[in-house]
Amino acid sequence: MARLRSNRKTAAFIPSRESEIREISDWYRDMLADETAPQWNTNPILIGPTWRRDEHGWILPQVTLGWQFLGWSGYWLRNSSKGLPWKWTSEQARFWLWFWALDDHGRPLHDNAVLQRLKGWGKDPMAAGGACGACFAPLTFDHWDPVSGDPIGRDEPNAWVQVCAVSQEQTKNTMKLLPGLLPAATRRYYGIQLGKLNMYAMGDSRQIEAVTSSPLALEGGRPTFVIRNETQNWNSSNGGSDMDGVLSGNAAKREAGVAVKMLDICNAYRDGEDSVGQKVREAWDGTQGDPDSDDEGKRPKYMDFGLLYDSLEAAPDSPMTEDTIGKVIEDVRGDSTWLSVDRISKEILNPKNPVSESRRKWYNQSTAPEDAFVTHQEWDQNEHPELSLEHGERISMFLDCSLNDDSTALVACRISDGFVKPLGLWQKPAGERGKEWRVPRESVDDVVRAAFHAYDVVGFFGDPSHVLDSETGLRYWDTLFDRWHRDYGRRLKTWAVPSGRDRHAVMFDMINTDIQRRFVTAVDQAYTDIAEGDFPHDGDARLRLHMLNARRQPTRVGMSIAKESRESKRKIDLAICAIGARMVRREYLNRNSRSGGGQLW
Repeated sequence: MARLRSNRKTAAFIPSRESEIREISDWYRDMLADETAPQWNTNPILIGPTWRRDEHGWILPQVTLGWQFLGWSGYWLRNSSKGLPWKWTSEQARFWLWFWALDDHGRPLHDNAVLQRLKGWGKDPMAAGGACGACFAPLTFDHWDPVSGDPIGRDEPNAWVQVCAVSQEQTKNTMKLLPGLLPAATRRYYGIQLGKLNMYAMGDSRQIEAVTSSPLALEGGRPTFVIRNETQNWNSSNGGSDMDGVLSGNAAKREAGVAVKMLDICNAYRDGEDSVGQKVREAWDGTQGDPDSDDEGKRPKYMDFGLLYDSLEAAPDSPMTEDTIGKVIEDVRGDSTWLSVDRISKEILNPKNPVSESRRKWYNQSTAPEDAFVTHQEWDQNEHPELSLEHGERISMFLDCSLNDDSTALVACRISDGFVKPLGLWQKPAGERGKEWRVPRESVDDVVRAAFHAYDVVGFFGDPSHVLDSETGLRYWDTLFDRWHRDYGRRLKTWAVPSGRDRHAVMFDMINTDIQRRFVTAVDQAYTDIAEGDFPHDGDARLRLHMLNARRQPTRVGMSIAKESRESKRKIDLAICAIGARMVRREYLNRNSRSGGGQLW
């Protein structure tokens, strides 16, 4: 590797291992300093620091042990297929520099990192090389160099690296690369013993082990470096969610002064599977707001919780046409130029492959399932965080009720512009607290009455559901609905059922076929409005989640929305209420338009 610098006028003299490792590090410094800016074909989404540049070149961390890692890996690791010292691409090298970055006190800038790239980018070699470095390289801060002021690292004497996945086959993707990475000289020097699922070294004081989803077996471990493979596939059904909790807990409880790093390597997640990959991404997205915002806690602020998230993704509106796919792939593959653009283009154009999967695998986009009601791109384009409801404004409301399983929700819609805002959400607590829990009717009543006091409510519909009170055997919500009907019926300009035997100001019972038809029409109108950017909201995270959880559901009266399955824990009640509140608003405006007042907006 050091010979890559032999094009200098004076050949470097290499008297020792340490100087050769420094020579390799300097080669990376020169490479990164000399690189020109990439010429993008499109406008890819650049998340994280790896692709950030300014007028001087790549933006790199001021303090990092990454240079020592790059030098160590170039000296001790080998590319067996080419018979050459290991060489990271520029993109990979920049990621490692940020991954091993330190603050001014020598503490890691990031405890955890996510590397999300398209399929075939080289994430497993990154993980394997990173595992070897965490086991042997000088990556634990020791002191500052008295001359240069640079950080000096030391190796970890009790290094314990875990390569984790939800199946043994996934761990093998990383572990099987170790024999090729570690040449005979490296194995002799470190006393390495290689097995299929374990690697021991230096008198068994250090190890790299492959582990799968057995949370009980993992409980209490004290690893120093954890690689979590394919977290887009980790979910509750395969034990991945439990393993996530155990691994995070093991890392958090390590004693002060012991640096524990965790690296997730993944493709884009499948929206709707509630995977660990999705949870981590959504948690990160939810903390990337304005650090200086002051909105009384109504919006999430920027928060640095030690996570480095790095992803290179196609823009949301990137087309999938024969003449554009190649340009998009050239951008999204980054420095992984070994990927064949032509071969990937043919795979994408193959009609047997769902568009959503092609976008996920090759455009590195987290896309919604084929039956999703809306995509996150469609929903997010309607976000207006500056909007709020003011006292006395004219609104409509919709309430969706349950007893103890689904959530109960209340959403308001401003008549003037259609802005929707959750007013209340009551949902079952997790664990033991949820076993005997049921929706507190008195709390719902209080919020409804507070809304009537604060706003000019012209329409208020609610679906009571047909749940029964376990104590009385009577319908749980009917008494409260009738009370609202008596107290507010004269004030409401639009009624849920304005005429007939079931005439009622509030009760919008969706077991009724005519009621279902009205809501199906509202669902269709809501999607049109969302797609056209005409469904304003303030970015409420709960409403967003419920909207993205909603699935298109054919019914006997048309296309409605529902949960992905009857037993799904992914709730949609706020989505139903937002659509319902917009429906009430539309009916109010249409009624006033016919009578000569108001307008349809």
